[in-house]
Amino acid sequence: MPIPDYQTVMLPLLKLATDKEEHKVSDLAEQLAKHFMLNEQELKEVLPSGQAFVFSNRVAWAKTYLKKAGLLDSNKRGTVTITERGLKLLNTKPDRIDVKLLKQFPEFLEFQNIKNEAGEVNVAKTTSVSDLQTPEEILESAYQNIRRTLAQELLSKIKTSPPIFFERMVVELLVKMGYGGSLKDAGQATKYTNDEGIDGIIKEDKLGLDVIYIQAKRWTDQAVGRPDIQSFVGALDGQRANKGIFITTSRFATTATEYVKSITKKVILIDGEQLANFMIDYGLGVSPVANYELKKIDSDYFEE
Repeated sequence: MPIPDYQTVMLPLLKLATDKEEHKVSDLAEQLAKHFMLNEQELKEVLPSGQAFVFSNRVAWAKTYLKKAGLLDSNKRGTVTITERGLKLLNTKPDRIDVKLLKQFPEFLEFQNIKNEAGEVNVAKTTSVSDLQTPEEILESAYQNIRRTLAQELLSKIKTSPPIFFERMVVELLVKMGYGGSLKDAGQATKYTNDEGIDGIIKEDKLGLDVIYIQAKRWTDQAVGRPDIQSFVGALDGQRANKGIFITTSRFATTATEYVKSITKKVILIDGEQLANFMIDYGLGVSPVANYELKKIDSDYFEE
């Protein structure tokens, strides 16, 4: 079954604590995984940042919301205990516990709303919370949308740039990714004419123990097919080279990707989407606008 959203987790999580005992959140997460019949693949699914597992993150936020509503309490790190309020709510036999239901509790309203200078809750300025996503998921989703838009803008710029600029740009990108050393010593774009199918050369390491040859195709919509890759491999043979990188602003046909898997030479294919993402990751052709640093409680500090 699909991974449940954090609100769907709330009721079964609270029910697991009805014995009034102290429970480790990690143990409750395991029981909830069995309750929702999640498989190993679903349990290993991570947020786009790769910093947290989706299900564990949703259990953590479900626990936080229940605590803020006074339904769960926590006497020590990583554990929860049900409160009298929590037991009383379960006695009403609710079909579901969600944000709408939790808004009956003033502590939860205070947690969800922004206060004015007088310390009063300003209902008109409530923070919007998705019915399906945790705050972290909302933030990551917004970030990915901004990143996708930026990647599209990057590709549009590159596609309208001169071919010689594109060839030099991909060498600069590879240097930023750690190949060679300085741009002056590590890589170069070959002459615009008579390049024999090679658009750039990059040292594999700072010592130049091996070199990697580059082919760069600044295409708009046409897919790079098998014949194009075969020509590049032929150019590698002419240089007695075994390693190459084929970069395009468009995409690769299935025949091209399958061909690369069948040859002994090491040829890496980078399409337009990957190219734009590498440029964002390594800060080429982009500049930062704002940084948002997420922080959490340092439990070790308070235990000293």
